[in-house]
Amino acid sequence: MKITVNGTAQDTAAPTLDALLEELGHGGAKIATAVNETFVPAALRPQQRLNEGDCVEIVAPRQGG
Repeated sequence: MKITVNGTAQDTAAPTLDALLEELGHGGAKIATAVNETFVPAALRPQQRLNEGDCVEIVAPRQGG
């Protein structure tokens, strides 16, 4: 299916947000996620189904000062 990840079109077979993160190499990383502009907590990622045309945002925390 075709989705958008951080503004870039992407093809994936991942049925859930959790599976997509594994596919993209973010499994276990401390990141924030949103699907269609709605925040998805880490505990709900395995249940968050992905659909054709969804927009996924993945944000990694940055340190600085």
